[in-house]
Amino acid sequence: MTTTHPMPATQNDAWGFFGTMNEYADAAWPIAMHAVAEATGQSLETVRIFMDSRHGRHFADSVLNQMHHGEDLDLAIAAATQQWIVWTIGRITSKEYGIPRGLPYLTGFVIHCEIMDDEALAA
Repeated sequence: MTTTHPMPATQNDAWGFFGTMNEYADAAWPIAMHAVAEATGQSLETVRIFMDSRHGRHFADSVLNQMHHGEDLDLAIAAATQQWIVWTIGRITSKEYGIPRGLPYLTGFVIHCEIMDDEALAA
């Protein structure tokens, strides 16, 4: 039996990924959510937290940069996802954020955002 999970809506439509994507936001949201979830192995809700963060805004910048270089939306999201998976957490980022060194950048920040969200809810 296949279980489908509903697509979480952004909770930050003025900023984060959604706000940064402007007129592309509605089309980009589900594509990017699925691409990041698949690449990181994280749930859609965890990915939503990342996408709504300032790190999601930076991810959107990567998508828009790909579009500026001529990629259509689907390919731009795929290219940005690949870029963020290939990058790894370095010494300075590890020290600043507490993300293990060498972890893929995208995975590290998706998980980091979930931890920060959990801590904020517990406070």
